[in-house]
Amino acid sequence: MDPDFLSVFTQATALNAFPAESVITPGEEKKLINPTSSKNPKLEELKLLLIDWINTTLKEEHIVVKSLEEDLYDGLVLHHLLENLGSLKLDVDKIALTEKKQRQKLSVILEAVAKCLQLEESQLKWSVESILTKDLLSTLHLLVAIAKHFKPNLAMPPNVQVETITIENTSRGLKTKNAVEFITGSKENLEAQSQEDAFDELFSCAPDKLDAVKKVFLQFVNQHIEKLGLNVKDIESQFADGVILLLLIGQLEGYFLNLRHFFLTPTSTTEMLHNVNLALDLLTDGGLLNFSVNSEDIVNGDMKTTMRVLYCLYSKYKAKET
Repeated sequence: MDPDFLSVFTQATALNAFPAESVITPGEEKKLINPTSSKNPKLEELKLLLIDWINTTLKEEHIVVKSLEEDLYDGLVLHHLLENLGSLKLDVDKIALTEKKQRQKLSVILEAVAKCLQLEESQLKWSVESILTKDLLSTLHLLVAIAKHFKPNLAMPPNVQVETITIENTSRGLKTKNAVEFITGSKENLEAQSQEDAFDELFSCAPDKLDAVKKVFLQFVNQHIEKLGLNVKDIESQFADGVILLLLIGQLEGYFLNLRHFFLTPTSTTEMLHNVNLALDLLTDGGLLNFSVNSEDIVNGDMKTTMRVLYCLYSKYKAKET
């Protein structure tokens, strides 16, 4: 017997629990949170946390969110949230009353999110259509991604997972597939996040210790790159073009960096970004970098971001210091 035929009957109760707007048109496939997971305590905790975060962030703008599904689909709240968090000026109307205008607005907003978070289209777990149709799973993935980027110290519950059901309307009827999907990361990812929090605290609450930390990093870096006849005196400026970072990674990780793969004397921002992105890719591939880094921050001389990246190397190789 065709297992897909049987699954239509075994999933009938679950399918009936979906709201009317979740009707699947012929040839369409849609993934939704299985109603059996709707009362998951961890999911409820995450939803309440995100609602409270949004309301706190937008308090001065007198915006109050009560439901993630009902209050975010038209782009109004997302528009205000992004402008408030990232100082992004989006070229869209504040209020979009028609579905056409809402779709256009969401397209601009989500494009800005993907660009800011440096996400490829294949990495996106949401779409204009899914947000517009009030899909909770997509909305949660979107908000969690925004929060992790702009508010990394937000204490989201770890390992929030839901049962999903993918429904496809085929010529033979409804075809379903069950799976489990994580919305927030594992413990390891949260440990990487706590590292970011430590640097936030260092810069905001203990600036008197900042020079001491910088000195430790400079000693560590120079210990390894002096073999190449190089010396670093300023973390803020000398890592901006990615050259020192690449050479340091090469020394520590044993990479042979072909000069054809990077710019030894970059003359433009584009070439600097190429170098920094290559360095971040090497760190990620080597298992040393497991949190999001905006390469533009390093090129622009953001010391906090640069020090976070250096710490990934320092924490592994500090035992080799003499």
